[in-house]
Amino acid sequence: MDINSTRRGFLSGAGLIALGAALPAFAQDKPKLRFSAVFSEQDIRAEMMKMFAEAIKDDFTFEGYYGGNLFKQGTELVAIQRGNLEMGNIAPQDISKQIPAWSILTAAYLFRDAAHLKTFFDSEHGAEFKKMTEDQLGVRVLGPTYFGARQIGLKPDKEIKTPADMAGIKLRMPGGDAWQFLGTALGANPTPMAYAEVYTGLQTGAIDGQDNPLPNVENMKFYEVMSQIVLTSHLVGFDLLAISNKVWTDMGAEKQAKVQAAADTAIAFSTEKHLAREKELVEFFKEKGLKLYEPDIEAFRKHAQEMYLASDLAKDWPAGMVDKINAL
Repeated sequence: MDINSTRRGFLSGAGLIALGAALPAFAQDKPKLRFSAVFSEQDIRAEMMKMFAEAIKDDFTFEGYYGGNLFKQGTELVAIQRGNLEMGNIAPQDISKQIPAWSILTAAYLFRDAAHLKTFFDSEHGAEFKKMTEDQLGVRVLGPTYFGARQIGLKPDKEIKTPADMAGIKLRMPGGDAWQFLGTALGANPTPMAYAEVYTGLQTGAIDGQDNPLPNVENMKFYEVMSQIVLTSHLVGFDLLAISNKVWTDMGAEKQAKVQAAADTAIAFSTEKHLAREKELVEFFKEKGLKLYEPDIEAFRKHAQEMYLASDLAKDWPAGMVDKINAL
């Protein structure tokens, strides 16, 4: 055997040894985090999730699915529980279907603003509610994702001052008892309809109105088929950035700290951007020809709170919790 063939054999063998040493590293893929949300990819919260993904990219492969393309609105929680999804943007109304005590967090005029919402979830009372989701649902809440105060947008040109003026208004609300009750508490005739169908529903007259924060109205172009926005600010709109408890436990303490820090930073960014955008959009919608005005807020608050406290929902609320949240 000549010296060249010996060298070729040695180099070939060395290459195979090196490749063999590298294979375990390639085989150990980073854990995949699939995330599902109903909001569009143009939404500020989609920016929030891209910021989150960037912060954890060394430890996880993040896959974001938006516009309800992976799981439809309201089904994300069950998908996580069944192990078909790792993360989701979960509405508190969906949690309240399985944990009735959570319905208190869906009540009209409970939180004053985004700061009050954050203070609650950072408090011992918020920790109590988050522990419920871990123990009873197997889901960990990373934080509340504020997306604006919910306002009533209508197609009919009818001035709304009090809940009595909402009588007969077909107001689109998401499906579920908590959402439907909210529509009733506003004095309207609540009509369940998927988020993606609202534009066409307004256009055809299948519904008279919808309730969403102003950034959502812009993102989905609902303003094109509305005549007015009644600034009721009846609900501080928020969902929950949630992750499977099993996935959370499996990642270990070091990665948990990284994921929570990434979530906190991204949520804070999204909140500030939503607050700034809400202010800008009041003028934007006026320029588009819509009427924007504030009704008798006290009349709406009084009507809604009386209805909630007299309802079956309130019997599941932790004793004294409304007063505790008000005191924060």
